[in-house]
Amino acid sequence: MFFAPYVSKHLLGYPRLLFDSMLTSIKLPIVIRAEINLVLVVVTALGLLSRLYGINFPKAVVFDEVYYGQFVSLYTKQVFFIDESGPPLGHMILAFGAYLGGFDGNFIWNRIGAEYSSNVPVWSLRLIPALAGSLCVPLCYLLVVELGYSHLTALGAALLFLMENSLIVQSRFMLLESVLIFFLLLAVVSYLRFHNAQSGSPVRLAWLVLTGVTCACAVGVKYMGLFTYFLLLGLAAVHTWQLIGDRALSNGVVLMQVVTRFLALVVLPLLLYLGFFYVHLNLLYRSGPHDQMMSSAFQASLEGGLARITQGQPLEVAYGSQVTLRSVSSKPIPCWLHSHKANYPIRYENGRGSSHQQQVTCYPFKDVNNWWIIKDPGRQDLVVSSPPRPVRHGDVVQLLHGMTSRLLNTHDVAAPMSPHAQEVSGYIDFNVSMPAQNLWKVDIANREAEQDVWKTILSEVRLIHINTSAVLKLSGSSLPEWGYRQLEVVGDKIYKGYQPSGVWNVEEHRYGRSLEQRERELELHSPTHIDINRNLTFIAKFLELQWKMLTVKHEDSEHKYSSSPLEWITMNTNIAYCLDPLFQAQIHLIGNFVTWTLANLALAVYVLLFLSYLLRRRRKIEDIPEATWCQLLQAGVVCAGGWAVNYLPFFMMEKTLFLYHYLPALTFQILLIPVVLEHLHTHMLRWAPMTRLGLWIERSRTFAQGRKRLREPFQRKALLKTCFVECITLILLVSASTWDQRTLGPETV
Repeated sequence: MFFAPYVSKHLLGYPRLLFDSMLTSIKLPIVIRAEINLVLVVVTALGLLSRLYGINFPKAVVFDEVYYGQFVSLYTKQVFFIDESGPPLGHMILAFGAYLGGFDGNFIWNRIGAEYSSNVPVWSLRLIPALAGSLCVPLCYLLVVELGYSHLTALGAALLFLMENSLIVQSRFMLLESVLIFFLLLAVVSYLRFHNAQSGSPVRLAWLVLTGVTCACAVGVKYMGLFTYFLLLGLAAVHTWQLIGDRALSNGVVLMQVVTRFLALVVLPLLLYLGFFYVHLNLLYRSGPHDQMMSSAFQASLEGGLARITQGQPLEVAYGSQVTLRSVSSKPIPCWLHSHKANYPIRYENGRGSSHQQQVTCYPFKDVNNWWIIKDPGRQDLVVSSPPRPVRHGDVVQLLHGMTSRLLNTHDVAAPMSPHAQEVSGYIDFNVSMPAQNLWKVDIANREAEQDVWKTILSEVRLIHINTSAVLKLSGSSLPEWGYRQLEVVGDKIYKGYQPSGVWNVEEHRYGRSLEQRERELELHSPTHIDINRNLTFIAKFLELQWKMLTVKHEDSEHKYSSSPLEWITMNTNIAYCLDPLFQAQIHLIGNFVTWTLANLALAVYVLLFLSYLLRRRRKIEDIPEATWCQLLQAGVVCAGGWAVNYLPFFMMEKTLFLYHYLPALTFQILLIPVVLEHLHTHMLRWAPMTRLGLWIERSRTFAQGRKRLREPFQRKALLKTCFVECITLILLVSASTWDQRTLGPETV
């Protein structure tokens, strides 16, 4: 160890040498220089002022606040719910605003115009949508700059967005459109920053990751965000394809770039989307009003509700088990296999006859008549043996109704509401040559093995009739008055594949220990404890919830202020958000006529320009440089494409639509106005005004007098081009100076 002093000496002296070298390398004074875009600061301040000032007025429920407020209250109380209109991130953002204001969730959201009570922090509930709407103003500025246009053009885009009153109104209340538009614009700006940044820059990767994050957030707020997300994916695919064709890059660099973009733009958004649901399901762990829409396993995973009933139930269904059978299908409503002391009528209203046996239906409420006993056909006892004999996949059983002791039966008699299917009944022997057909085969649809055991809640079971091979199925039709308007159950002989209406699961379960019918209803034995939380994984819950959100739809009814997509572009519609009888004030969602007209005109001019350039370039005539053409093309993909993907899909949607559905499309269309104007000014309007006027007069005189004929092709071509440009210029000037003469009245706010 003779070298230890030497080593320790030098190791101890190294930090001091490093510190001394750092001191000598630092040059005093230390100066930090920063560039501040004052224009960007000003438009941001104006955006904040226009969206945040007085957002607590009116202190009453405004239009869809009655809808979103219910979910905010449920979030505050951590009660489970389903919103079929979109993913949970938007509701979580609104709930976060309520949390910041200390909202306890105690408010009844039952009508528009209801006064907020003192415990409702109105300013806090509306804060986040207002902030999102405010930040959209500078994002419009940055987006136009990233497209390669001048700061003056970007300022025009920001001011047009700033002064669009429909966007202002939508930002000032507890609504989600402003939040959606914020994430859409931020996603586009982030991707353009990534695309325009120098290769190898560390900031470039950060912009790509931010693009993926904001795309996921946009989809997480509303499914409408998918439209812009797919647009960006298409743009990224084109840029990636160009990158692959760049021979200056090595194969390793190209592969790394492709993998990085795929991870950032596809994998990351997918993981974040799953993360939104993970947080959602962990926050909302209590049983709530929408439980009945979910499966029994999902309900049992929630605190309270079904979980209290199923706690300690036997896991394995055995011969002698007393069960309730719930239809896996939620259409038209969740229900349980049911029977009661009432028979089918001898003849139906259409003259067809029935078996006149006991009715078997599907009942949408928990009831003692929902209980059935799983019986072994070879034995008469109705109790569970010791040890229990579990029912397995492929076993043949009988189902005995607990209250009436009738066996579940089906036969070759037409069902009352579905004549193509068989009637299902509780068998009564009328001694009329109609033998019992009450044997059913247990088919576990989600089994893991051929000898899988029928499990409470977890197993999805088909009951297949032995004699006719018909499947016990919920038809969805309602019975007439003689059937108490309950849902029809049939035997379907043409059942194919997996259909939720033909699948059942045991929801409530107990082991029968007594032969006495009265005592059966009081029995509850729990030899096996089941913890549903451990058996239903997050992925299973996510898939079920996602499927319900996409398939279970409430009936859409015509609304007073609903509208069609064609009415949006012409601004032939509006929405009365709030009517204040005390101050005689009104708040309407209505667009700025000048902005909407200019936006439509700019879109039309862009399409004409694009088609004109495209056709002329096909003829090898290049009117503008290649860089300008690429710039115009990219602006069209972002602005005109953004308008198209956020507008045209609504023509295919069968749902109640409102004017605010058009706002994301309108945002991209507004950005097209200054883009088209700069292009026209820079590349087409090159002569002085008096020169243009003189040329216009001269050419008009030439056409009017007919004294000259342009024989040369290039002369005719130049004349037509100039006339087209002058027509477009005059239209734009007239449109820009045209103001809407309509007034909303002094009482309109």
